[in-house]
Amino acid sequence: MDQHVVDVETTIAAPPDKVYATMTHRKSPMFMGATMDTEWEPGSKYTLKGEWNGNPFSDFGEIETAEPSKELSFTHWSKTPERPESYNFLRYRIEPDGKGSKVHLAQFNRGKSKTYDDKTRAEFKKTYGMMLDGLKKAAEGK
Repeated sequence: MDQHVVDVETTIAAPPDKVYATMTHRKSPMFMGATMDTEWEPGSKYTLKGEWNGNPFSDFGEIETAEPSKELSFTHWSKTPERPESYNFLRYRIEPDGKGSKVHLAQFNRGKSKTYDDKTRAEFKKTYGMMLDGLKKAAEGK
């Protein structure tokens, strides 16, 4: 069962199809300069490689949903291509909002249950807020 961790949301002055296309670009600004190697199809695996705070990283997972202009979801974990006992599930939902789009990101823990303290949840929210800010700037052409 998925255990809810955090939610973040933003409004983007771009239509849902442009937001989705920006999200699924190989070097999506949503991933803060990291490169996402995947087919963007349900069931396809991915590798996300980049640098965070001066340290190189490789993250892994699998695309679960890929509904253009509506939803993108995937599992996520770090350090090893093998799925660990506990990992993250991220779901991005895109909805039309006037002349733009509303993007809602929810993180869930999947697998072995974990407890996150308020500080960790705040860090997740901060990181996902930065990801959505990058997506917003790119989709709006700024």
